[in-house]
Amino acid sequence: MYEMRPAAAEDQESIATMVRARMAWMRERGVPDWPRTDEDVNTIASQAADPNFPVWALIDKCKVIGCTTVFATTPEWGWTTEELAQSAYFLATSFTHPSHRRDRPGRLMAWWALDRAAQQGVEWVRRGTFAERLMAYYRDVQGWELVRTHQRGNHTAYLMARRAEFLPSLTAAIKDSAIPAE
Repeated sequence: MYEMRPAAAEDQESIATMVRARMAWMRERGVPDWPRTDEDVNTIASQAADPNFPVWALIDKCKVIGCTTVFATTPEWGWTTEELAQSAYFLATSFTHPSHRRDRPGRLMAWWALDRAAQQGVEWVRRGTFAERLMAYYRDVQGWELVRTHQRGNHTAYLMARRAEFLPSLTAAIKDSAIPAE
């Protein structure tokens, strides 16, 4: 059984190792994405110790095998006034260790967020990506709806959403160890 818990400063090295493994795995498959440099990896890992980044870690046998940042609000860019008024979690910077892909840890983290949102009375879970291939994966495999695209600088952002939903069977796969910071 996996455990989902808030990341802590002592998780930084484990997160960096996991993100480096993911970055190498993506490069081997010709998938250009972020992070691209060791500095990027260190920035991601350092967020585990930053109170402004509500990073959650997916743990398997005391080892970080995934992480995602779960913001309690939707970023203002790209969303309508009506959407911003709705309660929502926003998933950002999700990474998983490629050696665990048979269990689809990214999907487990996304489902955990959908279930947690429903438990907390939050209406939506949203996410965005600048990678079209990743958007297609989220849409076609994980069931996210592409709400719209939005130009952000020189990049196209793919903005996605799902209604929060109770997923009681998820407790067989993930133990939730805390309440998200508000």
